Parts: sequence; structure tokens; C-alpha cells
Amino acid sequence: MGLTLCKHNEYEQVSVKSDVMVKVGKATFDKSCNLTENQETYSGSKFYKCLESKETFTSKLDLTVHQRTHNQNKAYVCIQCEKLFSTKSSLTIHQRIHTGEKPYGCSECDKTFRQKSALIVHERTHTGEKPFECHECGKAFQHKWYLKMHQRTHTGEKPYQCKECGRAFLKKSYLKVHQGTHKSDKPYECEECGKTFHNRSYFNLHHRTHTGDKPYACNECGKAFYQKSDLRRHQRIHNGERLHECKECGKAFQNKSYLKTHQKVHTGEKPYECRECGKAFQNKSYLNKHQIIHTGEKPYECSKCGKTFQWKLVLSKHYRIHTGEKPYECIQCGKTFGYRSSLIVHELIHSGEKPYECNICRKTFSQKSNLMRHQGTHRHGVV
Repeated sequence: MGLTLCKHNEYEQVSVKSDVMVKVGKATFDKSCNLTENQETYSGSKFYKCLESKETFTSKLDLTVHQRTHNQNKAYVCIQCEKLFSTKSSLTIHQRIHTGEKPYGCSECDKTFRQKSALIVHERTHTGEKPFECHECGKAFQHKWYLKMHQRTHTGEKPYQCKECGRAFLKKSYLKVHQGTHKSDKPYECEECGKTFHNRSYFNLHHRTHTGDKPYACNECGKAFYQKSDLRRHQRIHNGERLHECKECGKAFQNKSYLKTHQKVHTGEKPYECRECGKAFQNKSYLNKHQIIHTGEKPYECSKCGKTFQWKLVLSKHYRIHTGEKPYECIQCGKTFGYRSSLIVHELIHSGEKPYECNICRKTFSQKSNLMRHQGTHRHGVV
């Protein structure tokens, strides 16, 4: 066991560590000072990744040599974790992680932050300022990182790939959730229905369907939601964020890309064509869904009964049979329904509307099924 010296311009730190030494510029560091922290070995392959530049190397020695280029200009070392920094201000900000110091406070809600930049971003939640705008669709964001994530929806970039199945994702968090599907372990089990989950957040969200808990309430109208994302979507109604209006019919959209898709209804444009049958679609996602008809693929399986479905939305609707979830509520009488279509039919009872008319006797009905049953009474009136 040797004596290791971690040295830089500000101070010297002596500690007893391994005999393996790495020389960085004029300073001398034990390999454990910072280099091992930046090494990442991929399981099943012999690659070593530099976390700073994202470059990969076939040997640990090559990685070590490469990392010297990063460390030679970093003269400031954190005493707590020995991480290196090129400026004293960067070290000061980093050390707040260890001390817990948060000197920048929000005057609106008293929330505190380690960095002034984090406070500035937070304050936009109060002011509503969104300085970062997408040039493709005009949607604006409070943070530059959110804009970068959003832009991938236009470019199609999915930089995070699953090593198990090759599927790629827009965000690293999406990849992590997906990777749980490859694990047999599902530690979070619902006591109500027995459904299991890889992820605790998904379990909590599911559990609300049994308890009826809707913790996210709108300050404007009091309407409550299971998810925060649903609340944000709803709040746009009050904020009047429908900025993009169709000149043909006056319908407005919150997103320019949604407007462009809608305008194809008027132009009749259908640029996406199925190679199997020639059917054309206005939207690429519609084409992708259609093509499953030809392949016969049913990738979505119900964990309760094993029934498979071509589309995830259909599986979600089917699963309500098992959970008893009825998310669609009639505002007139409070009756709830498992499907939106059932709610629409029910609401006709209150409105008195009967949109389905018999072309033989002109009798009207609130449901199409009742019209068809009636038409059977006409000998020559069956459509």
C-alpha cells in the first residue's frame, strides 16, 4: 500500500490508496481521483467509454491516456469526491451538492436552488415565459433542453437504443422504463386487481384508477386529473393557447404541425400510400397503423387474459373490462362509462338529439343500432 498525493494549484491532499498512479500535466493523481469515475464498461462487450466526450475505446489503457486530455486543464479538486473542475466557480457550485446549500430563492414560492440559472428557469413557471421556440411548428418552451427533446419529434432522432431488442427512444427515461419489460421481475403489485408493474410511478398511476384519487386539480375550474400531463393539456383551454387557426374552417390548434395535418382534410392530400393495397393516408402514423392489417401482427397482449391486439389503444380500452375503470363521466347526471363512444350515445338522452333517420318513413333514432333494427321492419327498406 503506497502513499498517494492529489495535488493542484490550490491545496494538497494526502491519502493512502493504491500504488497505481496516473500523471496528469504537472499534477499527480491517484487513478481513483477521477478516472475510474469516468470509466464505463459495457456488459457483453469490451468497450470503455469516456463520460466527458462520449468516445469509446477498446482498452482501459487507451481510455486512461485519452482522459488526460480532459484533466490537464482541471486544477480544482473536490475534497469530498475528488471530482476535477477547470474553474473555481464550477467547483463552488458542485460542492453545494455535498453541503446542501441552496442560496438562490424564488420570491414567488420560496423554493431554493443551488444555481442561479436553475432559479431563472424555475421563475418562468410563474411568469409563463417560453423563450425557446421550435422553428418547425412554432411551439415554445421554458427550457432549451425541452426544445431539444421536442425537435426530435420532427427529425425522428431516437438516440437511446435498447441493447436487448434494438428499439430506440427519444429520451433516456423512456429507454429505462422500456428496459423493465425485458426483466421478469415486476416488484410492484396492485392489491386490488393483481396487476404487476416494473416501475413504481406506473403502479401509483394505475392504483388511482381504483381509489379514484385525482391529485392534479385545475385552479381555474376545479376539474381534477389522474396525471399532471393531463392537467397541463387541460389548462391550455383556459390559457387560450390555440394560436394556429385554419383559414378554411376556423378550427384552431395549439401546435403548428397539428394544423398542417388538419389542413390535408381540406386539400385532400394523402401523401402516405400503402404498398400492399394502395390505400393512401394524410398522416404517416395512420399508415403505420393500417399496415398492421396486412401483416396480421398483434404485438399488444393483455396481461390478464392473454388476448392480443393490433393497437395499443384497443388494448387499453379492453383492459377496462378487467379493472372496471370508467373514465368518461356525463356532466349532466354523473353516470360513468368505459368508452367515450358510450358516453356520446348516452348524452343524446339529455340533449334529445336523434341524428339517425330512416330513409323510408323518416323516423329518427338516437342510436344507429336502433335505426338498423327498425329498418328491418320495412320489407324494401333494408339498407
